[in-house]
Amino acid sequence: MRVLGLVASIRNTSPGQRFRIEQWAPILRQDGIEIDFAPFESPLMHGILYQPGRVLQKVASVLDGFRRRISRVRGAGKYDAVYLFREAALLGPAVFERWLDSMKIPIVYDFDDAIFVRYISPANSYLSLLKFHGKTRTICRISSHVMVGNAYLAAYARRYNSKVTIVPTTIDTDQYTVADRRPPAIPTIGWTGSFSTMKHLSSIRNALREVARRETVRLRIIGARSEEFEGLPVEFVPWRAESEVSDLRPIDIGLMPVPDDAWNRGKCGCKALQYMALAIPTICSPVGVNTEIIRDGENGFMASNDREWIEKITRLLRSTELRKRLGAAGRRTVEEKYSAKVVAPVVAGIFKSLA
Repeated sequence: MRVLGLVASIRNTSPGQRFRIEQWAPILRQDGIEIDFAPFESPLMHGILYQPGRVLQKVASVLDGFRRRISRVRGAGKYDAVYLFREAALLGPAVFERWLDSMKIPIVYDFDDAIFVRYISPANSYLSLLKFHGKTRTICRISSHVMVGNAYLAAYARRYNSKVTIVPTTIDTDQYTVADRRPPAIPTIGWTGSFSTMKHLSSIRNALREVARRETVRLRIIGARSEEFEGLPVEFVPWRAESEVSDLRPIDIGLMPVPDDAWNRGKCGCKALQYMALAIPTICSPVGVNTEIIRDGENGFMASNDREWIEKITRLLRSTELRKRLGAAGRRTVEEKYSAKVVAPVVAGIFKSLA
């Protein structure tokens, strides 16, 4: 079965794609389903899109993305189906999606964020104004099947399509393996994310300062920098796809603070799953799918305010045995429910149902 994969980003750069269709593609191939990836981005666009300024270059690269997208959709008739991740184009209404619908090509639509909620990107606020958030319902309506990352997104999709399957974001458990952990001389608290989500970590900076005042600890921040953490024993590590797992391994306690709002209720818990797959004990805000992934005190911790963040972090810092127990339980959770090996066959079944 040949499937045209209309995705936003070039390979191995976007968390949503990497932990969903890019991770499932090799397993689908073994089942006779071949994904031909067609990103809207070019390498040039990817290099400048999330940098400040460079407006003319960004506009030119987006126009080139539309040109390439027209070419790929025009040739979509040679495929058995289309896999569409989030949207066919970064900007504008559902023009390409309606075009595919007119060609009677089955569409499997997949999204892992509340993209139907208006969201202004910190890096490209002016481009965010050109997004058509309402097109999500149009794409849901015309798709043959809709895959979503959690129940919150499914509730939205089912308003427009009866064929909706919850397919969680997954981890490649062959890549994310558990290594022996020796009790560290100085434990490390860690977080991974981007410029746009750094504000979430900043929301608990006072709690982290209080923990650092009481305990001997390091802080490792992967993927972004912020002056708000000056004065803390912090190490900033640039994100690199080739060293992602090895950069996470030194973390002894993984953090995932998120605010409780409409956008973040659509998140699929990727940070938490990354930590848990490496048997790193994890603390999350009780928002959205986090409350399904984490069972407080069994396979991780929940924290709702500074007092709880301080208390949960401190308990883990002071007990190697507690870190080991929660870490092992987190790993089992990923293996049982959030492994690519477990979830990809469900995706294969969706594609086969279209044939």
